Amino acid sequence: MTAPQNSITLYIDADACPVKQEVYRVAERHGIRVVVVSNTPIAVPRDPLVERVVVAAGMDAADDYIVERAAKGAIVITADVPLAARAVKAGAVAIAPNGKPFTQDSVGMALATRNLLDQLRSAGEITGGPKPFSPKDRSAFLGSLDREVVRLKRDGFA
Repeated sequence: MTAPQNSITLYIDADACPVKQEVYRVAERHGIRVVVVSNTPIAVPRDPLVERVVVAAGMDAADDYIVERAAKGAIVITADVPLAARAVKAGAVAIAPNGKPFTQDSVGMALATRNLLDQLRSAGEITGGPKPFSPKDRSAFLGSLDREVVRLKRDGFA
């Protein structure tokens, strides 16, 4: 399935994404394509606009698949900060499942924070993980995704 030039495509880093259903609803409302990328087969809606891609097992196989296709007009849904940084560098929009957009300005700080926390965890300083996903996060995500889709449409993407 090849998208027409200047079309919006949503890429979901799907293995641990808590907002897949929300993405499907927004995509259906706007008539835009969704590519669900994972390392293992997962259920997706039977819809010609939704494509499931199962990549080979590997550390960054899903990330690499998404980044190779990410460009202006693409929106990448991921909690993976390195993937978000790569997507933004490629010209795509990246949004975390909690609705936080990754931008050229914010992604560097997000990477630095991630690396610092990773080092602290490795040293045994931090034992807790991220806070639980909440309805407020889901709502913020929906608002953020809808804003980006509308902005891209205004910029000439369909």
